[in-house]
Amino acid sequence: METNVATDRDYELLVLLRQTCDAMIRARGNDLKQIGISGRQAAVLFIVKTVTVAATPAEISRWLFREPHTVSELLNRMEKHGLVRKIKNLERKNMIRIVITEKGEQAYQRSREMKAIRKILSCVSPKERDNLRTYLKRLRDKALGEIGVGYQLPFP
Repeated sequence: METNVATDRDYELLVLLRQTCDAMIRARGNDLKQIGISGRQAAVLFIVKTVTVAATPAEISRWLFREPHTVSELLNRMEKHGLVRKIKNLERKNMIRIVITEKGEQAYQRSREMKAIRKILSCVSPKERDNLRTYLKRLRDKALGEIGVGYQLPFP
């Protein structure tokens, strides 16, 4: 059986991307454990602080590239832990805005330290980071087109 060298190299690259992502997420998770939040919770706090439109569950779903029901469950847990509050929109009764509580703000500020991620990224220069960002955006956007996602992710 003959193997396709190009396919093997592409598969190796896919595995390398996945291993890198998984290792960085685990390292980030170790930092976040000390704060008492998960990576997804840190991401939600970041999104709520960053979006220029109302932070709604639907908007958070788009940023996280997750199904709305998954994000809804996450927001319920975060509300139960006092990290966020859901506020009903007075103009549109079916719309909910997400706001960060004081406890959530403290967790957000501490989560921004990203000690492990900064340590990992220190092995590449600022110019290499810019190049990596450019390549990853290009790959992400092409992958989204391949799976039929019709909207542009808002970040980065």
